[in-house]
Amino acid sequence: MTADEQRVGRPRSEEARTAVLNAVDDLLVEVGYAAMTMKNIAERAGVSRQTVYRWWSTKAEILFEASAADALDEMSVPPSGAPLAEVTAYLHALVGFLVDSPAGAGYRALVGEAQHDAEVARLLGSRDVLGDSAKAVIARALGTDASATSLEQVSAQLVGPVFFSVLSGRGVEALDIELLARQFLRAVAS
Repeated sequence: MTADEQRVGRPRSEEARTAVLNAVDDLLVEVGYAAMTMKNIAERAGVSRQTVYRWWSTKAEILFEASAADALDEMSVPPSGAPLAEVTAYLHALVGFLVDSPAGAGYRALVGEAQHDAEVARLLGSRDVLGDSAKAVIARALGTDASATSLEQVSAQLVGPVFFSVLSGRGVEALDIELLARQFLRAVAS
């Protein structure tokens, strides 16, 4: 039996789920992570708190689900057959996600919260949102040379410089994205 089949009670409404995920994004932008509560998420979504708690235990879980879903969409890069173009496009999408996207703001809020909340740290550790988005681009760039282990390590090499610049407050204005892409491809080729 799957987890969904074991669930008790009424089936999960996709409309209510979407409303909750949209509400958490909106509230993050309006009031910030610290001020956001399960109560105001439910009110904004137009659902009961019981409905919210039936599917998620914490606001971090809701925000993580919303961020992860949006990240895969926002950082998806279509195949072009040109590794440099794809890696460069991915890095631009990563910058856009981390700097401009409400979902990226949510992800950054969770990373900050994880520094002093072990449950949020475990939640973030359960899924590599940024690495997962990078793996398709990396696998195409590396071809058949990519094992699951190397994809984990290599995705950290690709995401790391942008992630560090954004989270350390240095910004991305000084980053030469195409140079980063070229350096990345040279490093993984050797």
